Amino acid sequence: MNYELMVIFTPVLSEEDYKAAQKKFADLIKENGGEVTHENPWGLRSLAYPIQKKTTGMYLVLEYSAPSDLNEKLKIQLNRDENVLRHMTTALDKYAVQYNNRKRNGVNADSKTAEA
Repeated sequence: MNYELMVIFTPVLSEEDYKAAQKKFADLIKENGGEVTHENPWGLRSLAYPIQKKTTGMYLVLEYSAPSDLNEKLKIQLNRDENVLRHMTTALDKYAVQYNNRKRNGVNADSKTAEA
C-alpha cells in the first residue's frame, strides 16, 4: 500500500534537529520493510490555529509504500516524540500516486498528456 505522512514538528527545533527528525522517521519506515518514495520538507509554516500555544510549525511530508502493520508502529513513535505537534497518515490509491508523480514531474496535473 502507498501512504502519505504529514508531520508538524515544534517550531523551536534547530535545522540539525529538524533534519535528524526527518531521518528518524524515514529510517523507521525503511527498517520495517517500507520504502520512502518521496520526501518533502516544507520547513517553517504558519498554522491555521495555535497548537500548544505555538502559531508556526516545521512541516514534513513523506510519501512511502509499506505493509499496513507499519503504520501502527509509526503512530506509536510519532505519539512518543515530544517534538511532534500533529501527524496524519493518509492511504493513497493508485490515482493519488499517479497525480503526485505528475505534479512532481512538472506535468499539468489535470491533463492526461504533457503540453508541448
